[in-house]
Amino acid sequence: MVERQLRARGIDDERVLEAMGRVPRELFVPEELWEYAYVDAALPIGSGQTISQPLMVALICAELGLRGGERVLDVGTGSGYQAAVLAELARDVHTIERIPELAEQARESLELAGYGDRVHVHVGDGTLGLPEHAPYAAIAVAAAAPEPPHSLYAQLEPGGRLVLPVGELDAQLLEVVERTPEGPVTLRSVQCRFVPLVGQEGFRERAPR
Repeated sequence: MVERQLRARGIDDERVLEAMGRVPRELFVPEELWEYAYVDAALPIGSGQTISQPLMVALICAELGLRGGERVLDVGTGSGYQAAVLAELARDVHTIERIPELAEQARESLELAGYGDRVHVHVGDGTLGLPEHAPYAAIAVAAAAPEPPHSLYAQLEPGGRLVLPVGELDAQLLEVVERTPEGPVTLRSVQCRFVPLVGQEGFRERAPR
């Protein structure tokens, strides 16, 4: 996966590549899908949600520019896989999921994979973030919003980065937004497609399946 799906397609952050190689992705998908855990695709994890394609996880993590000592917020816990990768890259990881069943499932997977004491799982509206643990050097969002949630941007420390898909339900751009003294600056974007980010500052309803 690391060599053929990530490095060969432009991911050149060695810390990210090493982290992706260490996290056992099969522990974050349903047992009946273990044989597909490392395929180049998103996979269903229940409750209408998916574990993101490995390339998208690597791209998000690379764009955060982590060096190892940061506090990070992961929005849209889902399977917990991206939070595990972030735990390999940063000092302190908080992750928030709106569906309690998925949050508990992710908590169990993280514990099984050895990240139980390194990732803090919360249940709530991810569009509002976790202000009680802010500020964050980086915020990763694994679901698409119509625009970057103001609450998330406000919880970034100066110079911090917010990486998230922005756009409509059927087409988005993965944007890298940096907090500057002049306000938010979008550094770059690439095409992508994610499930919707549902909440007060996201989409109000789930997309039809």
